Amino acid sequence: MKDPRVSEMAGSLIGSEILRIAAEVRALMAAGAEVCNLTVGDFDPAQFPIPRSLAAGIAEALRAGETNYPPSDGMLALRQSVVDLYRRRFGLEYPLESVLVTGGSRPGIYSAYRAVVDPGDTVVYPVPSWNNNHYVHLTGARGRPVACDASTFFLPVRAELEDAVRGARLLVLNSPLNPTGTAFEAGALAGICDLVLEENARRGPGERPLYLLYDQVYWMLTFGGAQHVNPVTLRPAMAEYTLFVDGASKAFASTGLRVGWTVAPADVSRRMASIVGHVGAWAPRAEQVAVARFLADDALMAEYLAEMNAAVHGRLQTLYDGFQAMRARGLPVDAIAPAGAIYLSARLALAGRRTPAGGTLQTDNDIRQYLLESAGAAIVPFQSFGFQEDTGWFRLSVGAASPEAIGTVLVRIEQAIAALN
Repeated sequence: MKDPRVSEMAGSLIGSEILRIAAEVRALMAAGAEVCNLTVGDFDPAQFPIPRSLAAGIAEALRAGETNYPPSDGMLALRQSVVDLYRRRFGLEYPLESVLVTGGSRPGIYSAYRAVVDPGDTVVYPVPSWNNNHYVHLTGARGRPVACDASTFFLPVRAELEDAVRGARLLVLNSPLNPTGTAFEAGALAGICDLVLEENARRGPGERPLYLLYDQVYWMLTFGGAQHVNPVTLRPAMAEYTLFVDGASKAFASTGLRVGWTVAPADVSRRMASIVGHVGAWAPRAEQVAVARFLADDALMAEYLAEMNAAVHGRLQTLYDGFQAMRARGLPVDAIAPAGAIYLSARLALAGRRTPAGGTLQTDNDIRQYLLESAGAAIVPFQSFGFQEDTGWFRLSVGAASPEAIGTVLVRIEQAIAALN
């Protein structure tokens, strides 16, 4: 039913399932329950503090009076640091006009959608993926989700996208991928880039192009032999069509600093900057000053990232090894080896099992609820990321969990599974 007091878009907008689950977990913890929170894509500062030099840089900038409005497209020093970073790490040359600083990475995604997508346009995105269905709704677009599975590590391949991108306006990809913790290999991503280039070459002079929104906010968090790849390095012709979304939030455990950026063709970036300016989605000025200095110091970044990657990978590997050990002991579980980000994909094939209380687990949400209540394990089903079917796949996030808590919860999970009939 339509709500006459609000717009049709607002009235039909669905709230975040992840935030709903997180609120449930917080309520249990506030009531005294022992819960290992593996739900939200955030960091507990006690486990993952931001770089000391970055924190000191913010304090210094505040003392220096960096407290007024920043430029609507971002502080010049930070935009230059991003240009330099992409040159050093990717070998890419972008002008300053291509860089837009945003209040975290979400305004970058939203402004990219808004800048190139009109109501009724088609947006192609894989599932599972983070929030694309909501951005499609916010822009009045037509979503064309492409379901992926474990055979490709939940990442799309060219063959799955060939029909979907015909006539589409935007293709959205993310690597390393939230929610799965998997990452594109060069050959697979190059094949998709070739498809985008071929689709654009097929279109007539009066037709609008197909853009690729490439969310690489986790690119500095890769491990286990995985190497981050990006479309423009693989295929330089993709520079005309690629909208990078990036930021400091994940690699530096600084989600609350709200410093993100986009790198896009200059003509598109100018339009995105106008959108961000009108909604005031700017990163705080002092934080921009400090992040600019931090990005410019390769030695400091390398030192922090070495510790950060080791800590994240160690936690993910403990989870992965724990599920593989359960599987070896005959329990119906599995997991995909982590390649990046802060997430593990784990399959808990418990549908049809009866609980000690006499109930039957029928859906992924039933499984989630059972493990939360019986094992204190808070996890998120792939349905929160666009999956429709109950497949038993879940996202486990390690940003707020200590190694000790992870080891303990694995024991409780195994006990809870073993108690099922």
